Amino acid sequence: MAERHAQSSAHGYKKLLFLLFSITTLVFAFSWFFLLGSPGSPHLIEQTVLPNSKILWTAENHGDIPSSENDEQMGHYFQDSTGPPEQEFSKCDPSNAVLKVFMYDLPPEFHFGLLDWKQEENSVWPDIKGKIPDYPGGLNLQHSIEYWLTLDLLSSTIPDRPGPCTAVRVTNSREADIVFVPFFSSLSYNRHSKLKPLENTSMNKLLQSKLLMFLKAQEEWKRSGGRDHVILAHHPNSMLDARIKLWPCMFILSDFGRYPPNVANVEKDVIAPYKHVVRSFVNDTAGYDDRPILLYFKGAIYRKSGGIIRQELFYLLKDEKEVEFSFGTIQKNGIQQATNGMRSSKFCLNIAGDTPSSNRLFDAIASHCVPVIISDEIELPYEDVIDYSEFCVFVRASDAIKKGFLMNLIKGISKEEWTQMWLKLKQVEGYFEYRYPSQKDDAVQMIWQAISRKVPAVRLKLHRSLRFSRFKIR
Repeated sequence: MAERHAQSSAHGYKKLLFLLFSITTLVFAFSWFFLLGSPGSPHLIEQTVLPNSKILWTAENHGDIPSSENDEQMGHYFQDSTGPPEQEFSKCDPSNAVLKVFMYDLPPEFHFGLLDWKQEENSVWPDIKGKIPDYPGGLNLQHSIEYWLTLDLLSSTIPDRPGPCTAVRVTNSREADIVFVPFFSSLSYNRHSKLKPLENTSMNKLLQSKLLMFLKAQEEWKRSGGRDHVILAHHPNSMLDARIKLWPCMFILSDFGRYPPNVANVEKDVIAPYKHVVRSFVNDTAGYDDRPILLYFKGAIYRKSGGIIRQELFYLLKDEKEVEFSFGTIQKNGIQQATNGMRSSKFCLNIAGDTPSSNRLFDAIASHCVPVIISDEIELPYEDVIDYSEFCVFVRASDAIKKGFLMNLIKGISKEEWTQMWLKLKQVEGYFEYRYPSQKDDAVQMIWQAISRKVPAVRLKLHRSLRFSRFKIR
C-alpha cells in the first residue's frame, strides 16, 4: 500500500514538473514575440550591413515594403542609397550621406575663374546662394562633369538645401573618405590648350604644373600618396601632361582610350556619362510605329585609328532604305537636326570614333532611341549596377562590318522587344541627367555612389601601404 502511494506521488510530481515546464516555455516564447515586435526594440539585422537596402529601411521604420511595381518605376539597377522614400528627402540631410568629401580650396584660376568669375573679397568660391557662374554651351557642355560635382559639394553644407546629398563636404580631411581636387581640367583644355601670342607654354599646361606642385605640398597627399584623391579628367585630352604623375589617384573619365592601363583602369577609376547636348524628350509617346527611321547616325564619318569602322559602315548602309547615315556637326543647326532625327528613329548607332566613347550614346538615351553600340573597348557608367543589355544592342565590330549582318540583326528585333527597351530607356534616363540642385539618383548622385563603391578598395591599399610605416626614417 505504501509502495502504491509512493508511485502515485511520484507520478503527480512528474505531472507538476511537466506543467511548470510548459508554462515557462510559453511565457518565454510570448516574451520574445513581444520583445521582437516592440517598436522601441532594435532589430537583429543592422542597417549598416547593407546601407543601400530599401527593404531594410522600411523594416526599421515599420513601413510597407515597396511593391514590385513601385520598385520597377524607381529603377531596379541600383539600391536606394538614401534610405527613406523619395518624398522624405526634399532637403539635403548630411547625416544620410554615404560619402564624406574633403575638397581643396584651390585658387579660382583652377575652377570658376576659368568661367570668368571674379574672386569676391577673400573667398575662393562664388556665393552659390546668389548667382551661379554660367558654363559655356555647345560641345563644351558634354564634359562639364567637374562643374556639376563641385556645385553639389559646395551646396551640401547649405542649411535646408533642396534635394538629396549622397556626398557631403567636410572640413577635416581625416574624417573624409576621399579628397576632391576641383580642377576644371576639361574646360581648361577646351579654352586654354592652344598657345596665345607671346606665350611659350599654354595656360592649360601651366595650370597642370601648378596643380602638381600644390598637391605634392599638401599633408593629405603625403599621408596617402594620392590614393584617396579624386581627379576630374573627363575630356580625353584633359590632364594630358599631369596624368602619368597622378597615376595613384582615382580618375573620373569618359573612357580609358588614351590612358595606359597602369595609369587608369576599371578597377581603380570611375566612368562618368557625358552630358547630352540634345534636349530631353519630355512626355515621349512616340512608340515603334511613330518612328519611321529604322537606324540613325549623324556625325563625323572619317575618323582616325579605331574610328575607321564608321567609314566602313557608311559604305555598307548608305543605300539602305530605312537607314539615315550622314555627316553632321554642331554647326548650322546641327543639334536640332540630331534631336529631330533621333526622336524619329527606332535605333541609333553609337560607333567608336577617335576614342571608344562619345556623347552620341547619351543623346540617344535622352531621345529614347535604342542605342546600337559598336565599340569593343567601350566602358559604361555604373555598369556594376546597371544592365545595359536591357535597353541597348551590342554588336562586335568584326560582326558589324559583315555584309547584311547588322541589318538582319536590327530587323530581327520585334516590335514587342523594341517596346520593352524603349520603356526601359524612359526608366533609366534620369541616371544620366546632370542637374543643379541635384535630384535623387541623377548623374551627380550616381557618380558619387560609384565613387563610394571604390572607397573600400582605396582603404585596403592605404592600410597595406602602412604595414611597415613605423620603420620609415623620420
